[in-house]
Amino acid sequence: MIADVRERLEKVPFVPFVIRTSDGHEYAVPTVDHAFITPRGNRVVVVADNSATNVLGPLHINSIVDQPDGE
Repeated sequence: MIADVRERLEKVPFVPFVIRTSDGHEYAVPTVDHAFITPRGNRVVVVADNSATNVLGPLHINSIVDQPDGE
């Protein structure tokens, strides 16, 4: 699933998306600056507008949903 996140972060033009995890949480990625993959490639870090950070492991990422209209 990290490869899928990487693909979406590199997509031009960027399309906002949401990462859904196994515990039911959703993490919005409205811009490319709101998420990155750690250098080792084993975690996704999502940063919210209020600067809260969430570190997501690959086993907990269930799906990625594109949101072209930002909703």
